[in-house]
Amino acid sequence: MENLYNTGIKFAPQLLILVFITITFLQSGIDKITDWKGNVSFLKTHFGKTFLRRSVPLLLLIILIGEVIVGFLSIMGIFQIYITGSTFLGFLATVLASKILLMLLFGQRVAKDYAGAMTIAVYFIVTVFGVYLLG
Repeated sequence: MENLYNTGIKFAPQLLILVFITITFLQSGIDKITDWKGNVSFLKTHFGKTFLRRSVPLLLLIILIGEVIVGFLSIMGIFQIYITGSTFLGFLATVLASKILLMLLFGQRVAKDYAGAMTIAVYFIVTVFGVYLLG
C-alpha cells in the first residue's frame, strides 16, 4: 500500500492530467454516442457555410472514435503508472488527445467560432503539458 502511495506522490502531476483527459474525452465521447442525432444536427448548422458541411457525420465519427480511444488509453496509462512505473500509455494518450484537439481547433477556426477555438486552446495547453511530463 505504501508503494501505491509513493507512486501517487511521485507521479501526481502526470496522474492528474490523465484523470483530467479521461473525464474530458470519455464524457465527450459518451455525449456523442447518446445524442448522435443532436450533435450531427448542431454541427451541420455550425459548419453550414463551410466546406466541412457535407462531411459532418464522418468527421464526427472520427472525433468520437479518437475520444473514446484517448479516454481508455488514459485509464490504461494510469494503471500502467501504478503497476510498472511506465508512462508510455499516458504519453500516447496525451499525444493523441493533442491531435484531436488540433482537429477540433481547425474546425472551430473554419466555422469562425473564435470563442470556441479559445476554449479548445485551454484544453490543448493541458494536453501538451501532459506530453511534456509523460514523454
